[in-house]
Amino acid sequence: MLVKPKISFIFGTRPEAIKLCPLILQMKRDARFLVDVCITGQHRQMLDQILHAFEVVPDVDLNLMHPNQTLAEMTANMLRACDRYLAQAQPDCIVVQGDTTSVMTAALAALYHHTKIAHVEAGLRTHDLYSPWPEEANRVLTTHLADFHFCPTAGNRENLLREGIGREKIFTVGNTVIDALFYARNVVLKNEIALPDLPEKLQLRNPDMPMVLVTSHRRENYGDGFENICTALLALAKRFSDTAFVFPVHLNPNVHDVVFRRLRGIANIYLIPPQDYLQFIALMMRAKVILSDSGGVQEEAPSLGKPVLVLRDTTERPEVVASGAVKLLGTDAEKIVEECSRLLRDLDAYMAMVKPQNPYGDGHACKRIIDHLYEGLMR
Repeated sequence: MLVKPKISFIFGTRPEAIKLCPLILQMKRDARFLVDVCITGQHRQMLDQILHAFEVVPDVDLNLMHPNQTLAEMTANMLRACDRYLAQAQPDCIVVQGDTTSVMTAALAALYHHTKIAHVEAGLRTHDLYSPWPEEANRVLTTHLADFHFCPTAGNRENLLREGIGREKIFTVGNTVIDALFYARNVVLKNEIALPDLPEKLQLRNPDMPMVLVTSHRRENYGDGFENICTALLALAKRFSDTAFVFPVHLNPNVHDVVFRRLRGIANIYLIPPQDYLQFIALMMRAKVILSDSGGVQEEAPSLGKPVLVLRDTTERPEVVASGAVKLLGTDAEKIVEECSRLLRDLDAYMAMVKPQNPYGDGHACKRIIDHLYEGLMR
């Protein structure tokens, strides 16, 4: 029996950091555990912003992001680096979150070291290996390597049961993103977080001018998808000249170059750099409508009372679609213009998407994960 289990958190992207930092902080305060934090650096600048916001300092930084890596090259580099890290750190269990390449490679390396694996945000599925790509494959592979599966919802649990995962390994806990969101919302409100890339009229304290927040970065939208999104934004900006369209543009050239080529210079479209976590939460709080292909935004926005139009054809988060707070659109320009226009003009349609409760929990997922994990490791 373990006296005090050593837990290694391994992650590398901004979304992973958002969802793991509150768990790291809470576990570090729990005297039952030893905690080590290893980052792969899969997202460099955006990852560091989140770590700074939560005041989490990594014990090990693998720093694996290099320009123009293929997925195969990144996977191979991460697997080798995670193998070396685990040989040195020798944790009793690793914790990974979600569906990135960092998740899958860390889980595979842990298997090779006979180290237990805890998967946070387990059981999400679209049942299409190419949407999202390669995330669907990453999470399916990780499922069949993991020892503990922490599911946000009952639907995620059912997905795992259908795949043959034992009931005793599955725990429905809610989503840690809500824990993070409540923490961040309180900080934003208490400190009046400013948005330095936007004019005074778009600050959180000045809610009069309507704002539509746009985020998009998914690989499956590269090419025609981003062209269509830009076409829709141009039409919306012309139709709603008194509305601001704010687009924090991802640094990937497949996103950045298209967006700036198509949208730069439009008076009411604001192309801004990727935002720190607290600033992004402030942006969501300021927005009236959100257009996004982000999974995290689908989870967070309902708790802020913000309708989300999802720029994807599928989602692994059907619960929030069923709740009415989120609507799937894909990247058809006409459909984006039609649905966004409806929300900006029709108060009844808008309120129908604002009222639903968030299916992803109450902000106490971290405590449930910690207690279940300790009990499971001490058996």
